[in-house]
Amino acid sequence: MIHSERSELANQRVLPVAREGYPLILGSALVTAVFAVLGLHVLTLFCLAVTLFICFFFRDPERAIPDEEGAVVSPADGKIVDVGVLQESDFSAEKMLKISIFMSVFNVHVNRIPDHGKVTEVNYYPGKFFSANLDKASRDNERNAVTLEISGGRRLIVVQVAGLIARRIICKIREGDRLSRGARFGMICFGSRLDVYLPPDAAPAVSVGDKVLAGTSVLAHLS
Repeated sequence: MIHSERSELANQRVLPVAREGYPLILGSALVTAVFAVLGLHVLTLFCLAVTLFICFFFRDPERAIPDEEGAVVSPADGKIVDVGVLQESDFSAEKMLKISIFMSVFNVHVNRIPDHGKVTEVNYYPGKFFSANLDKASRDNERNAVTLEISGGRRLIVVQVAGLIARRIICKIREGDRLSRGARFGMICFGSRLDVYLPPDAAPAVSVGDKVLAGTSVLAHLS
């Protein structure tokens, strides 16, 4: 599958951290250097610790993307909190398999595309900020839904859900982009939740409580 030029640029990095973290890292490093030059050792150590934390928070490691036909990979690091078939949802009047991943503040925050496909819709929904581990977060919280047309003309929907602390959803793609499985497409700061909606005949490969990694762990198999 060919990436769009836009998505290729979105995936180019100079450092193993998300681009959104560059300004904060550079700013914190500059303040650390100033305090070091002034001989303010306690403040220097404090700012150095802050700089290292920011690097950890925005880390974006490379991942080995499965090339197995029909595999759908996790869009986020975290823990599976829901697996089930819905008769309908806010995003589809059709029956779909829903798999939900809860991201903690300690997980990598970068989000990845679950499967090869073309972006047909990107829709933002304002909402509340309930704790993302609650089922009602999928319905009531602020969300950003990306719909993909995948093989066989089928639809796959991945929804970024804001949480109690995570109130900044970043999505770098737009309608018309063609993306490959595992491509980076955004992030949610301070952890939260991602919901994946699949055709009802998809076979789940995970259970509630499983730990998953974005771009690497297989959530389900498409027939």
